[in-house]
Amino acid sequence: MQTSVPMTLCARAYLSPEPFSPGTFLLSLCSRPARAQPRGKMAAPTNEEDAALEPGAAPYGNFPNYSRFHPPEGRLRLLPGGLLRRLFPSDARPLLGLDVGCNSGELSVALYRHLLGLQEGKGSPEQPADGKDLHLLCCDIDPVLIERAQQSSPFPNSISFANLDIMDSNSREPFLSSYLSRFGRSTFDISFCMSVTMWIHLNHGDRGLVEFLAFLSSLCRYLLIEPQPWKCYRAAARRLRKLGRNDFDHFRSLAINGDMAERITQILTRDCAMELVCCFGSTSWDRSLLLFKSNGSNHEGREPSEQQQ
Repeated sequence: MQTSVPMTLCARAYLSPEPFSPGTFLLSLCSRPARAQPRGKMAAPTNEEDAALEPGAAPYGNFPNYSRFHPPEGRLRLLPGGLLRRLFPSDARPLLGLDVGCNSGELSVALYRHLLGLQEGKGSPEQPADGKDLHLLCCDIDPVLIERAQQSSPFPNSISFANLDIMDSNSREPFLSSYLSRFGRSTFDISFCMSVTMWIHLNHGDRGLVEFLAFLSSLCRYLLIEPQPWKCYRAAARRLRKLGRNDFDHFRSLAINGDMAERITQILTRDCAMELVCCFGSTSWDRSLLLFKSNGSNHEGREPSEQQQ
């Protein structure tokens, strides 16, 4: 029988006894869970359709002013400084990150600053305080939001924004492979999935959610994910109904429900060769930040040629 992962522990058996290993570092953090203080293709939305949407009714999570009601600081204060240095202590080459569902990029840029130890207003990452070099690819289904992100990005040489439906395998795989090949890589070092799983789930059903998590876990060595709780599913469906719009196709037939942080943890650890490293706590809007590590042999930070030797 599959046993659930206790959210209060948020650390697994891979943790190393070495005093400065990533696992030991994270274990010390996770012992004190924090809380922030006060289908087919997913059709891309049209400008005319979204211009008429009231706040909170975007059917793909493509809210035009998302960061105003869920500001980046609510997540960043849960993440420890020096995280990249601790996760990748021996990586001298640039790290590659993937942010899925980046909206208009405010959180992506804030994450980039936080992970590299850059102060607000510093426009050049030439000498990041964290001592790491990070290239971040951020994608979203909404072309209008991506255009806004591209126009306002303070780090155009390090952060790339792209319009991409992550559930369209015909476009995502060649696009991501092309990006990775520029660095001679086949996977990302770390991926971010911040409040995206519910929209995948509502628009693509149980099978779509499992497929998405399997694909995402195959792409990265570490995955930082923020699942929406089940109450958010009900609220999203209620907002659509109040506006007289059609309900989500899969909402009433979802068998994966209830404690979504636990259910997603089960999928990732049971079916996707990942293990839960840490729960950094919950935001003030009651969403957990979970860090997973891949157990796959192709996610050990080696190039394909090194793996074959």
